[in-house]
Amino acid sequence: MRALIREASGYGVASAAALGVDIGLLTLFAKVLGWNHLIAAALSFIAGAVFLYAISVRFVFKVRRVESQALELGYFVALGGVGLCVNLIVIYIAVDNLGIPLLLAKLGAAACTFGVNFLLRRQFLFTRGATE
Repeated sequence: MRALIREASGYGVASAAALGVDIGLLTLFAKVLGWNHLIAAALSFIAGAVFLYAISVRFVFKVRRVESQALELGYFVALGGVGLCVNLIVIYIAVDNLGIPLLLAKLGAAACTFGVNFLLRRQFLFTRGATE
């Protein structure tokens, strides 16, 4: 249980840093460059996921199931695809249907995806077995 709490706390800090990358790129792509907000949100989310992976394997998770770093990164991003879907749905509903500003919608979307992404990634990539 201590490992779970330590990892969840560390993942929370790492996720906050990755969210900074995500929001910075989202702002650049959507507000500065004028890209469609859903395309900008998808690309910034993926960039944030890659950043989060680097921090997570270095500082958060002690156990790693996959030996190949490239394969592990692929799985990490693929599992994050669930979060990406939630992220885009929340942003679409909030911005296009409710008129909520993009960055506020992004914060709501990030809150919705945090727990799901942590649990999926920990369970499938960063534990010794299904019972840990």
